[in-house]
Amino acid sequence: MSVTKDPAVIGTGPSHTRTLKGSLGVTAIVFMVVAAAAPLTVVGGAAPLGILLGNGVGFPSLYAISAVVLLLFAVGLAAMTRHVPKPGAFFTFVGYGLGKPAGLASAFLALLTYTAIQVSVHGYIGYILQVTVTGLGGPDIPWYLYSLAMIAVVGLLGYRHIDLSSKVLGVLLVGEVGIVLVLVAAVVFSGGADGVSLAPFEPNNIFSGAPGVGLMFAIAAFIGFEATAIFRDEAKDPRRTIPRATYAAVIGIGVFYTLASWGLVMAWGPDNVLGVAAEDPGAMIIVTTAKYLGVVGEVIINVLLITSMFACVLSFHNVITRYQHSMSNAGVLPNVVGRVHPKHLSPHTSSLVQTVTAAVLIVVFALLGLDPVLQVFTWFAGVATLAIAILMAVTSLAVIVYFARTRQDTRLWNTVIAPALGFLGLIGSAVVIIAYFPLLVGDVDAAGNPVFGGVSGILLALIVLFPAFGLVQALVLKGRRPAVYSGITEAISDSSAATVPATTEP
Repeated sequence: MSVTKDPAVIGTGPSHTRTLKGSLGVTAIVFMVVAAAAPLTVVGGAAPLGILLGNGVGFPSLYAISAVVLLLFAVGLAAMTRHVPKPGAFFTFVGYGLGKPAGLASAFLALLTYTAIQVSVHGYIGYILQVTVTGLGGPDIPWYLYSLAMIAVVGLLGYRHIDLSSKVLGVLLVGEVGIVLVLVAAVVFSGGADGVSLAPFEPNNIFSGAPGVGLMFAIAAFIGFEATAIFRDEAKDPRRTIPRATYAAVIGIGVFYTLASWGLVMAWGPDNVLGVAAEDPGAMIIVTTAKYLGVVGEVIINVLLITSMFACVLSFHNVITRYQHSMSNAGVLPNVVGRVHPKHLSPHTSSLVQTVTAAVLIVVFALLGLDPVLQVFTWFAGVATLAIAILMAVTSLAVIVYFARTRQDTRLWNTVIAPALGFLGLIGSAVVIIAYFPLLVGDVDAAGNPVFGGVSGILLALIVLFPAFGLVQALVLKGRRPAVYSGITEAISDSSAATVPATTEP
């Protein structure tokens, strides 16, 4: 079935006004998605919380475990990008493998995932800016005003060409990775607090405490690497660039986080690290840097922590706007969202929509009086983590089904074994995360046991309602607008001009 670019199916107007273009190479795309993973934000914000609320000393091992599971997922994802030349990622791949209704359900779950993780970091960055400015003797401005200011700056960059964002992200990423590696080196060369050891990887430490909560923080650290496929239309050579960028991102993220969190444990020693994290998890990385790199290092890492969060929200903004752009071109979001700026060649309308969405959510959280770290950041990072685990599991299944049906790729490891192992690992992770989810949001009984309901019930309901909306929309379109339904997975794309097999609808 040839890819259609019929305006009657996917919108009005000439296709060139709705197609993204660019020349991003492997390095640029890796910078985009690794910046979304926010290395310093994870090491400074999520890792201390993973140690405190998760499995303590054994938390670094969960990064390594997550990396293995996600690398298996990446094998199937890379195979899919070669044979389904589309920029919609989860949306398109699930649609080709499991049918259009499942694809549309995945699209809305992906929007929830990336919006939740983006707004969670907006809350954290507002808090960090408030504390930093106040600490320097500046005015005590509410956190949400800082968050809104960052949303405006991100929106401005997202409105312009993707090359500008990639250059900004590249500079910020090098700085934050560099300071963490210097800190780890200082810990190793000094011998740490109690000597250097492999205590975080010992089985008794891995399964201590609440490993399910720790796993949530570990998987959350990888969110964004799978978005390499969403930049397909802006890649220099998508058939080669996207798979290479995907592998490079997940391996690089896994190694870096495992090393960095191990260094954090060694800096205080296995016997003391939990106590240090409990004192002030948000300031743990700054205190650790001051101990090993002095005042200069403390100032540098404080600044880079802010820029890391900024890079994270900018990268996720770009991912979300391209998801919305693909969905608009497929006819499932308003036509205007799919427009491309004639000068900047960016999905500028989609960028504006996402900017307004983030701003409205921050205002709502502020009116509800939510804490920017313990509630906005922690709760919605948890939502995003569970949603992404489910999305990846469904995508792994779609890969297996698609290649079993089309026989486009007969490599057993790439299309069956690795995706199947990834599916089992991701489903297992999702089950564990759900079991521990109430602990993350504080829904416990008098004995401290998790209880479903309250906040956890509301947040988990979002993960059900968003894909359910997609399923309903697909059924409505199939009955009332069959032309749009038939083109759900056929978003406009110059790089998708190749012929691909038709999906088989039940």
